[in-house]
Formats: sequence, structure tokens, C-alpha cells
Amino acid sequence: MQLFRVLLPLLVAVCLVFTSAPAVAAPIAVLPGLQGVFTGTPPTNIGIHDAQLIACPTSPNCVSSSASDDEHYIAPIEYTADKDAVRTQLVAIINNQPRTEIIEQTDDYILVEFTSRLMGFVDDAEFYFLQDGNSIAMRSAARLGESDLGVNRRRLEQFRLALQSLGA
Repeated sequence: MQLFRVLLPLLVAVCLVFTSAPAVAAPIAVLPGLQGVFTGTPPTNIGIHDAQLIACPTSPNCVSSSASDDEHYIAPIEYTADKDAVRTQLVAIINNQPRTEIIEQTDDYILVEFTSRLMGFVDDAEFYFLQDGNSIAMRSAARLGESDLGVNRRRLEQFRLALQSLGA
């Protein structure tokens, strides 16, 4: 593990030197040689169960509007605009994110995979338009590791802010 901590920054630096050219390089999707190493297995238990999203595991790499503890809880997105318009806006915001793929989409549910830029870690995010007609339940979790350094929470809060700025 100690060797990994020493060699990883060196590997990243070397790869960046040899894979990018100033002002014309496309963003690195995943460092060469690491494609698929940190993607993990797509979860099979996510989705809507009993009209809500599943609970987070005990690890701190997940946030959910269904969570009952402060560490994992994130408020759902509240909206006042038409549900179809909000869903269209949310899909457009999601599609505007780099290294993002919508895996499943229905009238009430969106499942998204986000892949990190350098290492290729995958996070699974879910958006569920609740039957109350004015809120979106959210859940986002890293597939691997113990901590996500707050990435999932920040990402979902950015979606909230983007929808608010669009008047949703």
C-alpha cells in the first residue's frame, strides 16, 4: 500500500507529460493502463423499491434523500415548474456533464453513471420524481472504496443549483 502511495503520483505525472500537449489536448478520460481497473461492478439492487430509493451503505461514499442519518442525508430537490419541463432540464444538465452516461430513464426515474477523469472511478446516481409532484429524491454512491471525499454530495448539490438557476 505504501508503494502504491509513492508510485501513483509519479505515474500520474509521467502520464500527463507524455499524453498532453498544451492548448490542444483533449481531457484525459482515464490514465493509460487504468481503463476499467476502478470501475467496479454495476449495482443490481438500486432503483425504486417501495416508492423510494434504497438506503446508503454504512460507508461515507454515499448520499441519499432517503437516509435517516446526517452523514448520508441530502435534501431532495424541490421544484415548482412543470414536472416534464424539470425532467427535461435535468436530463439536459446531466448530458452536459463530462464522462457521464444515462443508463436508464423513465417518466419518474433517471439512473446515471459518472466516471472520474483520471482514475476512472464510477459513481451511480439516481433521481426519482416523487409522487407528491414537487420533489426529486436523489441518491449517489461510489462503487468502490470507503470515501469519495464528498464528491457525490457536491455533485448532487450542483444539480440542485443548476435547476434552481433555470427556474425549476
